[in-house]
Amino acid sequence: MSIHKMIQSHPDVGADFNDALATAARHAMFCAVICTSCADACTAEAMDTAQCVRTCSDCADICTATARVAVRRAGQNIFTMRALFEACIVACDICAEECARHDHEHCRQCAEMCRECARDCRAALPTIQ
Repeated sequence: MSIHKMIQSHPDVGADFNDALATAARHAMFCAVICTSCADACTAEAMDTAQCVRTCSDCADICTATARVAVRRAGQNIFTMRALFEACIVACDICAEECARHDHEHCRQCAEMCRECARDCRAALPTIQ
């Protein structure tokens, strides 16, 4: 199943399909799951990873909210959507920075996903009008 196809099939979208928004929503969903997994993996590490768990958990929640609002196409809530995308960018940047401080493979993958999500949210932000 494709989130792009799902959004395109919405009766209110029609020719107004926003590919950048759909891509950002898709990656925000992925980022939420990756951050949740990284936070869980951090709890099993021998070192103190409390800050990483916190930033990953915050990022996961913000990414989830962003993705859920982004795929709703009935009506409009531009100000909320823009605010969530901006918050998602900040949360992803902070999480990527925190995860990059650790040598764990799960942190490396999480940092990579956060950077990708932030990049896609930045690309979608100007299209939300």
